[in-house]
Amino acid sequence: MSDAKNQKIKKFWFWLSVSINLGFLGIFKYYNFFVSSFAESISYLGLHINPWTLKVILPVGISFYTFHGLSYVIDIYKGRIKAEKNFVDYSVFVSFFPLLVAGPIERATHLLPQIQKKRDFDYTKAVDGLRQILWGLFKKVVIADQCAEYANMIFNNAGHYSGSTLVLGAVFFAFQIYGDFSGYSDIALGTARLFGIELLRNFAFPYFSRDIAEFWRRWHISLSTWFRDYLYIPLGGSKGGIWMKVRNTFIIFLVSGFWHGASWNFIIWGFLNALYIMPSIIFNTNRTNLDIVASGKYFPTFKEIFSMGLTFGLTVFAWIFFRTESLGSAFGYISGIFSPSLFTIPTLIPKTLLLLLSIFIIIEWFGREQQFAIAKFGIKLPVIVRWGFYYALVIAIFLFAGSEQQFIYFQF
Repeated sequence: MSDAKNQKIKKFWFWLSVSINLGFLGIFKYYNFFVSSFAESISYLGLHINPWTLKVILPVGISFYTFHGLSYVIDIYKGRIKAEKNFVDYSVFVSFFPLLVAGPIERATHLLPQIQKKRDFDYTKAVDGLRQILWGLFKKVVIADQCAEYANMIFNNAGHYSGSTLVLGAVFFAFQIYGDFSGYSDIALGTARLFGIELLRNFAFPYFSRDIAEFWRRWHISLSTWFRDYLYIPLGGSKGGIWMKVRNTFIIFLVSGFWHGASWNFIIWGFLNALYIMPSIIFNTNRTNLDIVASGKYFPTFKEIFSMGLTFGLTVFAWIFFRTESLGSAFGYISGIFSPSLFTIPTLIPKTLLLLLSIFIIIEWFGREQQFAIAKFGIKLPVIVRWGFYYALVIAIFLFAGSEQQFIYFQF
């Protein structure tokens, strides 16, 4: 593309590269879904076929490094960067090990220049990186893995639990996926900082959001901004009136759902989030909450508490489709919630986990104005207090670790 003599040749190489990248992703991740869906559709017409499906293991992290490659190609095509001549530098950009399997989804314009320049060991950055790794480990091993035990127990036996317990199970999954994914991101960012590399921030305390638009500015930031820059804006963004904004918003959320997995559950999850955000798109309030909630204050107002609670509740409801394995099980779970037993005391109340979650939320709340919750914790306090806190986290990781659980986003 860089050496193309005219636009036609440049466009040819661009679309060839995009097709190859998406082709690999489509074959490995979506072929079976489309074939099975086609066979099921024509079965309603009385025609029955036995489709040939691929029996291969999905390459770990394929969705992430495919998007790395696509951003590089698109940025070259748009003239934002020049083609990289050093194959090693390009390979490091695509396969930098901390982010390879679960992100964040990096941009060539951000990561390549850091790879190319000489880096010296920075003690301050290394300490900060280790601090973020520690917090990420706590999120994953203590919060996510403990929540996973109870979430799995409740979701896998939904028919045996009361509606109130099913709500608790959905809340546990919400904290599981947050602790799991943001914990991985913290570990990735902290590890990269040891090498003098600053990766894109991927989470900014999303469960303290006051509306769905704010939630999506704070959750999986690298993916949200990727879709904004490489799909939403090229489709016309918000320049073509209300209809175009609505259309483009539904497109990016449906594609986001499909990116997460070849399942109708993920598509419904994306569709629900598109519906959630529609009022703010239609009434142009999607950029109302750009600041940090209760900035500079210890406590939020009642209005902010209500807004955060409503946003969290809508998000938890949508997570049900993300967690269940089929639409039938999702609707079965939801019907179990909206039953008379919703107003009973949950039959499963893990007191230790609820205490750990309370401590976790408090720490996250007081650290919400930082890059990660404990980025500035105790900086002005005596060394013994600061190190006591770090050791407490290490001890908690050993004492309260849940049973080993695979990172959720490894499947994507």
